[in-house]
Amino acid sequence: MKIMDFMWNSIGGSIPKEVGNITSLELLLLNGNQLTGSLPEEIGFVPNLNRIQIDQNHISGSIPKSFANLNKTEHFHMNNNSLSGQIPPELSRLPSLVHLLLDNNNLSGYLPPELSQLPKLLIVQLDNNNFSGSSIPSSYGNITTLLKLSLRNCSLEGPALDASGIPQLGYLDISWNQLTGPIPSGKLASNITTIDLSHNRLNGSIPGSFSGLPNLQRLSMENNNLDGSVPSDVWRNIDFSGNRSLILDFHNNALTILANPLTPPANVTILLSGNPICTSQNQLNISQYCQSTSVVVPGGSTNNDTLCPPCSTDLPHENILRSPIPCLCAIPLHVDYRLKSPGFWDFVPYEAEFQHYLSSGLSLSSYQLEVSTFMWEEGPRLKMNLKLFPNNTALFNSGEVLRLRDMFTGWLITDSDIFGPYELIDFIPGWYENVLPRRTKSSLTTGATVGIVIAAFAAAAILSSLITLIILRRHSSQISKRRNAKKIQMKIDGVKDLTFEELSNSTSNFSDSALIGQGGYGKVYRGILADGTGAAVKRTQQGSLQGSEEFFTEIELLSRLHHRNLVSLVGYCDEDNEQMLVYEYMPNGNLRDHLSAQAKEALSFPMRLRIALGSSRGILYLHTEADPPIYHRDIKSSNILLDSKFVAKVADFGLSRLAPLPAMEGVAPGHVSTVVKGTPGYLDPEYFLTHNLTDKSDVYSLGVVFLELLTGMQPISHGKNLVREVVAANQSGMILSVVDTRMGPCPGECLERFAALGLRCCRDETDARPSMAEVVRELETIWQMTPETDSVPLELESESVSMDPSRTGTQPSSWSAGGSMMAYQYMSSSDVSGSNLPSGLVPSTNPR
Repeated sequence: MKIMDFMWNSIGGSIPKEVGNITSLELLLLNGNQLTGSLPEEIGFVPNLNRIQIDQNHISGSIPKSFANLNKTEHFHMNNNSLSGQIPPELSRLPSLVHLLLDNNNLSGYLPPELSQLPKLLIVQLDNNNFSGSSIPSSYGNITTLLKLSLRNCSLEGPALDASGIPQLGYLDISWNQLTGPIPSGKLASNITTIDLSHNRLNGSIPGSFSGLPNLQRLSMENNNLDGSVPSDVWRNIDFSGNRSLILDFHNNALTILANPLTPPANVTILLSGNPICTSQNQLNISQYCQSTSVVVPGGSTNNDTLCPPCSTDLPHENILRSPIPCLCAIPLHVDYRLKSPGFWDFVPYEAEFQHYLSSGLSLSSYQLEVSTFMWEEGPRLKMNLKLFPNNTALFNSGEVLRLRDMFTGWLITDSDIFGPYELIDFIPGWYENVLPRRTKSSLTTGATVGIVIAAFAAAAILSSLITLIILRRHSSQISKRRNAKKIQMKIDGVKDLTFEELSNSTSNFSDSALIGQGGYGKVYRGILADGTGAAVKRTQQGSLQGSEEFFTEIELLSRLHHRNLVSLVGYCDEDNEQMLVYEYMPNGNLRDHLSAQAKEALSFPMRLRIALGSSRGILYLHTEADPPIYHRDIKSSNILLDSKFVAKVADFGLSRLAPLPAMEGVAPGHVSTVVKGTPGYLDPEYFLTHNLTDKSDVYSLGVVFLELLTGMQPISHGKNLVREVVAANQSGMILSVVDTRMGPCPGECLERFAALGLRCCRDETDARPSMAEVVRELETIWQMTPETDSVPLELESESVSMDPSRTGTQPSSWSAGGSMMAYQYMSSSDVSGSNLPSGLVPSTNPR
């Protein structure tokens, strides 16, 4: 047996270790299921294995070191699972490996420099893992075969990679990390399409080496600390004929100079908002580039305009748009297809090349293949629907249908450098169904048939493992029959479909001893899943149940959100009038509990600052990276959870938090709501009055959390409002009277800037508040100023003074809250309560 294909069959259970006994196996295709457990190390001893596709399951545990024995393996696809631990450096011994896809897991440790020794490596995709403290090995800049390197959102530190030594590099993404230092000035490969260095801490000027790259589609450097000149000729040597375009995103940096006039072609988009140059009165001619604008990755469909008369409706005929025979009608085959790691940002300029590549691989003429629709998914991955037409006739013959089906399912199409590895999602024969052997994805017959075929080739141990798979499929089918007949069946990547019985067992039958939270939606229980993973089970009460379609839409949305400062969705349950969401468990509870007077240990100032920064990064991700964008609406300290290392993770966001879409003509604006959602004390006053929700509404709520971190107090306590009390204390020169002494001594300038930022966020006027990107940048600056140790000397007693600019130098850029602040090297407050607002220390004020 050479092929084991169980793709997209909703199989549960674990991978049997007996698979390792199938010595003739070449393709192991288990992606798109609900497999759990760990990877059997026995797989590493299958000598002929060429392709491992176990992506989009729930596999946990580490990658076995035995996989380094797979000398013939070219494709290593294990993305979208729950793998943890270190990437084994031993994988560098794989002589044939071309694709290493491990993105969207829980991998940690350091990036192995040894991967640069792989002689045939083309694609490295490790996005959305947690290599905290690791830097990008400089040796990765010497992988001469590399076509794509994607290390997005991996908690990487240190300098940016100098990739100028990679001669064929077409795609580089090292965004959403904590990289520092200047951008390397070496010239990148001429065929590069995408360069994303955004959301880091890079400084210095933008090198001129990004000019003259003929295939460049996007250059993203937003949300860094870059200064100097705005590049004015990046588009040099780019041919903008046809549908070519270029995005240059430099917003939220410190660019101040325009050395040459900006005269880009019409197809070039430049984004400069959030740079000082946009506020310079001498640069009015660039105002068009200073608007707050987001760029959406384009999707689309084929233009079906034709002058031909409609085809007959008796059969599902369609016009073949590019047929050499005018107005030829034929019945197409449909194929759902996905590019798992494309080497470009915009598909439109590559569409014709893709049609030629794939039609050639299928031995079809180019006009016989049409991309009906395409859309980008998280990854980024490109999903599309293809139509295949017969050659100058109305119908495929049966032999051609079977040949095409076998070409797709047998992985007989050669991978392309620019389009990367592909995935067959579904081959849809439609009208030609009677040509193919009858089979149903959800039936047991398929599993039994496959079991019989494999048993003919395998030993008794293998037969045993396949019987196990069949039993699991029967069990899954029985469970499905018990569910509500109206439930919408769908597969959601990376999220476990759990049964009520499984969750009941994990929570000791939802016992009170497992109860860890309760709200208007229902109750939250601590649970231990079957694989030993800790989880928080959110059980919706009867009055809060959603329709199945809405419920699954919310799950699908949540499953696409991956950020180290967001609580991850692990699974869900929708059966027997029960709807439950299962999240990763946060052992250190919520921030509010740690700020209360009853907390066993107080949070130090550096810990509070780190929590503020992590929470802000999570919210910034929701605003700018989620698709569609999400406004939280209910940010509060009890919705900021802390993991075992006190890393902050924002919770309680979902479908009800979708950011408003632009208003359409004749339709009421989507951002005006008749019901204000939120928690008293955290509500944006402008949103409360106008019901007009914006991203600055979240900024206000987060500012209240910052003031909670500063004071330890609650937003509303004993009739007093936290924001008004802190503003009054600041204006009276008594800001130290409200600072929480339990956090110990802290640097005065850091405390000053943090308090100023919190007050800016809580300004009544929306326009006076900073953007989330500005909040993150200011917190990163304060963090860099904060000593790494908590043991700082106490050099200041509490006193009431006003800030003297002559003593402190220039005011911090974040200062616009009004009033006065303290500015000394180190600062500590007097002994005041950490739970209630002090009485008598500040002028009496009325609550908001």
